[in-house]
Amino acid sequence: MLEIPQEYWNKLAEQLILISSLLSGFSIAVVANLLVHDSKTRINNTIFKVATVAAGCFLVSVFASTSILMKTTPGYPLPLDENSLFFPQIVCGITFLLGIASLSAVIALSGWTKSKATGIFTTIIGVITFLFVLTFLTN
Repeated sequence: MLEIPQEYWNKLAEQLILISSLLSGFSIAVVANLLVHDSKTRINNTIFKVATVAAGCFLVSVFASTSILMKTTPGYPLPLDENSLFFPQIVCGITFLLGIASLSAVIALSGWTKSKATGIFTTIIGVITFLFVLTFLTN
């Protein structure tokens, strides 16, 4: 199995904190906007729920990445073995991907609040966005 150096995990965690913080803030803004919006339609409720999942996932990803960053920074005061990074790495990876999927779903669903044609367009864009993000994350 390929052993990834701690320096790499440190830099990766820095990037994930930045990206997840930005996307979490965006997701929270969508949730707040829909919270004060007076519409009770099924599609708006679905978008609200999916955006809430995205915000929560990105927040968890921020704190899991922070744990990785702290543990891989030189001078970390506690002993570090290979298993101490496993849980935050798994949690960060899963919640980040779930957040991306949820945010892509928000993009896909958003057009359906306007019209069928706009809904089809935003669904296509949401799916393409998700596929490109997955391609770049796995390549």
